[in-house]
Amino acid sequence: MRPEETRPNFNTPVKIEDLGVPSGLVEELFARRLSVEKTSTIGAVSKRIHVSQTIGQQIAESLRGKKQLEYLGAEGRDYRIALTESGERRTNEAMRTASYVVPVPVPLEDYRFAVESQAVDVSLDREAIKAHLSDLVVSDEMIDQLGPAFLSRGAMFLYGPPGTGKTSLAERLGRFANDDILIPRIIEVDSQLISIFDPALHHENPVQPPGLDPRWVVCKRPVIIVGGELQMDSLDLQHDSLSGLHTAPLQMLANNGLLVVDDFGRQTAKPEQILNRWILPLSTGVDYLRGRSGTKFTVPFRLKLVVSTNLEPTDLGDDAFLRRLQNKIFVGAMDEEGFSWSLARAADRLGIRITSETASYIATISRKYLGELRPYIAVDFCEIASCILDYDQSEPVLTPEIIDRVAATYFVRDGTEPTSEDSTIYFDAPDFEQPAFEQPAEIETDDDAEVDNSAAFKPN
Repeated sequence: MRPEETRPNFNTPVKIEDLGVPSGLVEELFARRLSVEKTSTIGAVSKRIHVSQTIGQQIAESLRGKKQLEYLGAEGRDYRIALTESGERRTNEAMRTASYVVPVPVPLEDYRFAVESQAVDVSLDREAIKAHLSDLVVSDEMIDQLGPAFLSRGAMFLYGPPGTGKTSLAERLGRFANDDILIPRIIEVDSQLISIFDPALHHENPVQPPGLDPRWVVCKRPVIIVGGELQMDSLDLQHDSLSGLHTAPLQMLANNGLLVVDDFGRQTAKPEQILNRWILPLSTGVDYLRGRSGTKFTVPFRLKLVVSTNLEPTDLGDDAFLRRLQNKIFVGAMDEEGFSWSLARAADRLGIRITSETASYIATISRKYLGELRPYIAVDFCEIASCILDYDQSEPVLTPEIIDRVAATYFVRDGTEPTSEDSTIYFDAPDFEQPAFEQPAEIETDDDAEVDNSAAFKPN
């Protein structure tokens, strides 16, 4: 094992002991990969487990000395290899317990050092934030709240009515620190393997630096967004009984980046349960995890937590709950100037001409139905209008008539307004004959008897 006090330099290791993990684990991972390949070369297997060919040769020699691997002959400047019967039997027994075939991991100490050394350290001012949010219409007041809140260590809490742009703002906060970081593929803790790099969440740089330890991946700082699907078990290590691997919790996957919890309060778990899970890590910068073996260990908690909700904050918890969310930013409706800018941008993107009069008319319609102006109305109206104009094969000009047609299909009627007769469906069928309905048979009775004939027409 490499001494803990030795800092990693992230260059490609050339000796097994430079990997920082038990040599027995490295040999096992080499044998597992070779078992899957049946026969291969030392270089190919080394590449698949993300170690240098020099280390691969050391592993092959060690396994050969234990009579678990055999050389089948030279192939160019390499050797073709396969497991012996003894090596195959030993590997199969190990894979019955855990079927993983993964790259060689990095030690926990190296991961801790990498996260701490890559913590976000940016300098932000009003102009920088404006540049990062240039594709949105954001007031100076909002910008002056977002900047200090992002620089603080505490969580950010964005709240307000639906459709005011909270999610759009949260997603773009990742632009404030958009440099590259190192993320390990797998880490090892007390012989337990934890998967960290996730290509669905981490955006790998297509050009990796030459000489970099291949167990690490250069990626953009992560921006991970979760919503109502968030569950409590995703906040702790998850063990897959078939593969034998652990999956890192969400906050660990988001380290050195941004974790956005959208629609906060819509999850199956209670808001206080979710927040209480992160309270201690938020204040100390350290998270505590426990693997399947029962070993408890710490990992850095170096991320920006952003919580977004459409619900009233007071409905989510009491004052003690809200106090833990240090930076509470209200994202409300737009003023008419901001709405007009949003409308002009949406119209320009779709190639639609718009006037100040029609912009004012859309604002009036929006206030009529919603009581306020929200940015999504500008975008949605233009997109629907574009479809209507294409359908009519009309000039791309937004007119009051087109706006009325959009409003008629966009907003939900409350039933109090009369429906236009033009919306009624009539069938033009001149040859359609009126159906003949069979009349009820007359009931024969004595003239002197009083009979209630209505019974013949009563439903069963």
